[in-house]
Amino acid sequence: MTTPVRSPHGLLKDFRVPIDVHQHIWPPDFVDLLRARTTPPHLDGWTLHLEGEPPYEVDPADHDIDARTRLAAADGLGLALVSLSSPLGIEYLPAAEALPLLSAFHEGALTLPAPFGAWASPCLSEPDPEAVERDLRRGCVGLQLPATALLDAAGWRDRAPLLDLLTLLGKPLFVHPGKAPSALRGPPWWSALVPYQQQLHGAWFAFRAFGRARHPGLRVCFAALAGLAPLHGERLAARGGGRGEVDFDVFYDTSSYGTRAVDALVRAVGIDVVVSGSDRPYAPPVIPDLGADAAVHALRTVNPARLLHGRT
Repeated sequence: MTTPVRSPHGLLKDFRVPIDVHQHIWPPDFVDLLRARTTPPHLDGWTLHLEGEPPYEVDPADHDIDARTRLAAADGLGLALVSLSSPLGIEYLPAAEALPLLSAFHEGALTLPAPFGAWASPCLSEPDPEAVERDLRRGCVGLQLPATALLDAAGWRDRAPLLDLLTLLGKPLFVHPGKAPSALRGPPWWSALVPYQQQLHGAWFAFRAFGRARHPGLRVCFAALAGLAPLHGERLAARGGGRGEVDFDVFYDTSSYGTRAVDALVRAVGIDVVVSGSDRPYAPPVIPDLGADAAVHALRTVNPARLLHGRT
C-alpha cells in the first residue's frame, strides 16, 4: 500500500512503503523442534500433524528464508511481519513444551533479514508478562494472541496483564485464529472456514463488549477480517447492542479474503484498512479492485490505513 498510513506496528508514523502485517515463516531451529515431537503439533518431514485437522503437506518453499526474502523484495515490501501460527496450539502446551518452541521461533524470527519483523507470542499455560516484555523490548513489534484466548469476558480479563503491557509500551495486539477443536474435524477446508472464523467472530464481539472499555488505548488488528463479525451490525442493533461507532484503533487483516468480502467490510467499518492475502505465502501489496467507485474512493482517500493487506 503506497498511501501514507499509520504504522500498524505502533510507531505512529507515516509510511510510504508497503507493509504486510501477517506472514508465516518457520525458522530452522523451530522446524527441528517440531520434527522432534511425537504428539501434535508434530512435523513428519514436511507433513504437519495437528489435533482437529487432517495432515497438511507444508510447502518447504514457504519456509525457505532466502526465497522468501527475494519474494518480499520483488513485491517491494518495506516491512513484513512474521507471526507464529496459533492453530499449532503451541501457546497452550505445558510450559516445558511450549517455551523451547516459542524461544526458537522468536530467536529465529528476530534474526530474519530485512524486511522482516516479528510478532511475539506468549505461553498461555503459564503466562509470564516479564518474558513477553523482554521479547517486545528486544524487537518484537507487538503481541499475537489466539482468538480462543479472547472469546468472552473472562478471556479479556485473564489476558489483562499482557494487554496492559502493550498499552504501556505502545504496542499493538494481533488476534489470530487458534487451535481447531478435534471434535469439529471435517474436510481439508473445514478448519479455515468454520472454527477459525467462529473464533475470530467471537473475539471481535467480546472485544466490543468487554475488552475496549478495559483497554481504551489498545490498538488491535484482527486477522481474516475478524471472521466478518462487523457485518452483523444490523443484527446487533436489532438486539439492543447499538449501531456502534467506528473504532479507529481496530484494524483488519484480509488474509485470503478477496474483493467481495473487503467491499462489504469497508461499508460496515469505514475504510481505514491494511490488507493481507493465499495462493502465495502472502499477497503482493496492491490496492484490490473492489468493483465499486465508492469503495475504491473510500479505500484510497477516506480511511487509507485500517484495512490491512496480507495473504496467509
